[in-house]
Amino acid sequence: MQLGLTGFPLTHSLSPRIHQAALDCCALSGSYTLYPVEPQDTQTLQALLARLRAGEIDGLNVTIPHKQAVLPLVDELTPAAQAIGAVNTVYVNEGRLIGANTDAPGFLSDLKCFFTQSNLQPGRDLQVLVLGAGGAARAVVYALLKEGWQVLLAARRAEQALALAQDLRGIGLPVKAIALTAQTLAPNLEELALIVNTTPLGMAPQVERCPWPDELAFPSLAAVYDLIYQPRETLLMRRARAAGLPAESGLGMLLEQAALSFELWTGRKVPLDVLRNALEEA
Repeated sequence: MQLGLTGFPLTHSLSPRIHQAALDCCALSGSYTLYPVEPQDTQTLQALLARLRAGEIDGLNVTIPHKQAVLPLVDELTPAAQAIGAVNTVYVNEGRLIGANTDAPGFLSDLKCFFTQSNLQPGRDLQVLVLGAGGAARAVVYALLKEGWQVLLAARRAEQALALAQDLRGIGLPVKAIALTAQTLAPNLEELALIVNTTPLGMAPQVERCPWPDELAFPSLAAVYDLIYQPRETLLMRRARAAGLPAESGLGMLLEQAALSFELWTGRKVPLDVLRNALEEA
C-alpha cells in the first residue's frame, strides 16, 4: 500500500513512523510518503489527488495548510467533515475521492484519557477556550460542542474566529468568538475548565513561541491541552505547568487520528500501543 501525507512544512512529521508501524503490524507491504505542497499551490495539490484517484496512492492524510483547500477537490465529504469544514483524511471508494475528518474523534478520545489520567473533573458548565481558528480548530470545536462544552474561540485574526463561529452557528452549534489578546481574554477566564491550543505557535523549529499572552495569568482551575506534539513539551505547556496547571501535548491525538485514518484506508484496526511504541523506539 502507498500511503502519504500532504501539507507544508512536513520536515518534523512523525506520521511515516506511525503508519509504517501500522503496516508492519498488519503484515501489509507498503510505505508512507511525505508530499510537501506549499500554500496556495492548488495545481500540485490537484495533481496529488489525481494520483490518489488513479490508484497510484491508496490513502492520503492532509495537514496544515491544506485541510480546507482540499474541500472542493474531493467528490464527497463525510457528514462530520462537511459539518467541520475541514478534511484530514482522503480515501477512495468506488473511484470517488472521499474527504473525512478523524481529527475530531481522535482529539476527543485523547482528551478523555488526559482527564482520566490527571483525575480531572471539568466543571458543571464545561467551559473551554480554544486558541486558533484554522482547520484543526474546526475539528476541535466541533468535537467539544458535540460533547456539550461551552466554547469560547479566540484567534489573532478575529475575523477568522468570527467566520468559524458563524459557520458553526449555521448548523446549530453556538460559539462565542473574540480576538486573541490579553485584554479580550481577561474577562473570560474565571470559569474555564480547559484551554486548547490549535495554533502552530510553539511548534518546532520555532519552539520559543507561545500563543498565550505574556502579561496574562492562567486561570487557576483550568487544564491545558496543546495539539502540538513536536516538541513533546511546548513553551505553553511549560508555562502552564509552572503555574500549577496540568498540561498535555497532542501526541495522543496524533496516534488516535492516525489509527482511525489507517482503518479507513485498510479496514484494519491497530492497537495504539503499537503506534506509541514505534515512536518511543525512534
